[in-house]
Amino acid sequence: MSYRASAVVLVSLIPLLAGVATAQQPAPASTAPPVQYWTETPAAPVPPDIQRLNDFMNGLAERMKPALVQVRVRRMIDPSDLPEQQPRTPGQPPSPPDEPRRASGSGFIIRQDGYLVTNAHVVDDAEQIQVKLSDGRRFAGRLVGLDNRVDLALVKIDATGLPVAALGDSNKLRVGEFVLALGHPFGLEQTVSFGIVSRKGAPLEVAAPGFDFIQTDAAVNPGNSGGPLISMAGEVVGVNSMAARNGSIGFAIPINLVKGLLPQLAEKGRVEWGWLGVTIAEIGEDEAPKYGLAEPRGVLIRNVVVGQPADKGGVKANDVILGVDGASLEGPRDLQRIISSTPVGRTVKLKVWREGKPTELDVTVGAYQGPSRVTPPRRVPERAPAEPEPPK
Repeated sequence: MSYRASAVVLVSLIPLLAGVATAQQPAPASTAPPVQYWTETPAAPVPPDIQRLNDFMNGLAERMKPALVQVRVRRMIDPSDLPEQQPRTPGQPPSPPDEPRRASGSGFIIRQDGYLVTNAHVVDDAEQIQVKLSDGRRFAGRLVGLDNRVDLALVKIDATGLPVAALGDSNKLRVGEFVLALGHPFGLEQTVSFGIVSRKGAPLEVAAPGFDFIQTDAAVNPGNSGGPLISMAGEVVGVNSMAARNGSIGFAIPINLVKGLLPQLAEKGRVEWGWLGVTIAEIGEDEAPKYGLAEPRGVLIRNVVVGQPADKGGVKANDVILGVDGASLEGPRDLQRIISSTPVGRTVKLKVWREGKPTELDVTVGAYQGPSRVTPPRRVPERAPAEPEPPK
């Protein structure tokens, strides 16, 4: 082939080679932005006061959590609670054994050597108690003491060097103050709810003494029972006990009451409550003249149980008790609180108004004989209840 022909062929092949090279190069990437399915707001600074509050609340919750525990229990089913068994037909396999009932609640450690507080209804009748610490360790729990009237229990685990919750002064707690409720509601671990003190002075049960229980709107759901109610000072001011049936309010046992009962629970396994054996009532405005009183005060004795301390001390129906050992009484709950916390066997001096005249009686306080089992929570009464009748 001549030189001229070769050049012509080469020139004719250049467009083809350029096309091949162009086809082998990757297509340029698309510059269209990705589709976004949400809208983000630009970062906005949190007001300094709110940021400080957020940091404080977070630090408080984290500081209190190590002493919080989960209490798991196993109870055997009471045969009387089971439906009547139908007779088996020949050849039918036997029914499987009844499964034990399992439940859980909360608690908090009060001593480094393994003592912790929870509610009585959490551990009452438990065949087995297991305590799970915040670090995940599990221990068998031993019931040391239990009291049904205020729903309080003391449990012990074999451990040392544990983190403890500092107990505060519930008398200093004021309505409207911020509080945190810690616990394990519905089996969810290490939860915190926030609220205020809504009211003080609400008894948990009809049979409970007249102590000032704490009402709060901090959520106290099933499983929170026995957990601590925390003040903004980082101290335990109450033991979460129960929630109202609609779930909007909760109640806590004042920690000062708990501190007063712990020695008896540890030493005796129970609390000996003082008892007079009377049915009491409040004196209304229209009833004061009937009893010769210038103003409605004191506690009216409706009935006296025969053979009980008040009867032995000379108290009669229609007496009005104005004071105990020099302490004046404004209403029934004052009498309940004083007598229930008086040691059994101690003699108290009652200032009594009888038929328009004052008199004094010496009465030796007896032991309250209450129900041996925890009763279901009842509605909070509007008025102070009478002392419950002795068991029959």
